[in-house]
Amino acid sequence: MSKIGIMVCGHGSRNQNAAREFATVAEGLRARHPETPVEYGYLEFCNPVIAKGLDRLREKGVDRVLAVPGMLFAAGHAKNDIPSVLNAYQAQNPGVSIEYGRELGIDVKMIRAAGARVEEAMAAADAEHGAIGRHETLLMVVGRGASDPDANSNVAKVMRMLWEGLGFGWGETCYSGVTFPLVGPGLEHAARLGYKRIIVFPYFLFTGVLVKRIYHETDQVAARHPDIQFIKAPYLNDHPLVLDTFQDRVQEILDGKALMNCQMCKYREQVLGFEAEVGLPQESHHHHVEGIGGGLEDCPCQGDCDASCRDEEFCRKHGLPFTPVHSHAEPGPLTAQGSPEQGSPEQDGHGHGHAHGHGHDHAHHHHPYPHADHPLGPRSMEKPKA
Repeated sequence: MSKIGIMVCGHGSRNQNAAREFATVAEGLRARHPETPVEYGYLEFCNPVIAKGLDRLREKGVDRVLAVPGMLFAAGHAKNDIPSVLNAYQAQNPGVSIEYGRELGIDVKMIRAAGARVEEAMAAADAEHGAIGRHETLLMVVGRGASDPDANSNVAKVMRMLWEGLGFGWGETCYSGVTFPLVGPGLEHAARLGYKRIIVFPYFLFTGVLVKRIYHETDQVAARHPDIQFIKAPYLNDHPLVLDTFQDRVQEILDGKALMNCQMCKYREQVLGFEAEVGLPQESHHHHVEGIGGGLEDCPCQGDCDASCRDEEFCRKHGLPFTPVHSHAEPGPLTAQGSPEQGSPEQDGHGHGHAHGHGHDHAHHHHPYPHADHPLGPRSMEKPKA
């Protein structure tokens, strides 16, 4: 009889606080499945890597793995990179069966968790500054941003459900990178609409470089519009309903209902503007940054990384080792300081850069994003200037 184990597959972050928060998902699932081994791993920038987590399950006698992506939406990571890693591991370990579940996605529990975070922010703002009516409030939901329009459209749907469900005067969507509009242009547009309060809600599971930049960008726009009250809502984190949704995804695998959303996947169908990517071979682009550490033990950020350690001058100032940025951005590699035409040093075609530990460029490139010249994106938010 098979022994079942649960594997939670994350992206990974340079921010050690984000890694600690991700580990709470595994802890939450362990509490919900006390008889089942639960492990987790990351694609990049964090240890353990996914293969190491799978090794730990195998060492506990597990031969049937229920793998769930620790992702809000299914873009390239959930649709391509994680399956590639899992398929490679299964091929190398014939005695292990790995069944892959779906992303958290558009789910009533996730919407309720998001609503709770937004209402939490409103209650705190009312207590501190006095009440402002919901009809005089604009909700700005900030998504991660992907080169996959299917994932980007899901953020807009979450925003609409929160907007309509909570009864705000207006709702808008923007993104932290890769696509458009970015946070700065999105908030500047929202500020012109005449609302007294703007709630900025990062629809993110965990903290990290991008959440920190979203809040920083909010502060910058707020300083230019002192007549508007800008409220920074907390991200999802380990809200009990988020953990319940992870549990549901595991149960779906057991029930044979773990269906990924392939209908609008740019790898399968001719989605408008992404026709050239149909049928591309699936391989993970993260193999060369697996296990590269999220942060340095002696870094001044104390685990709450904002990616300053990818800046050569910062490293020299603090006596830290400098790892050059490795990017997959098209049409060519970025310098350590970034290129205003192509993106920030944190970005590749999926919206993140890599500190390349091997000292040479990689031949693999992503397909170019078709709207790379959009005036409101898709460059990432820039790192705050010291």
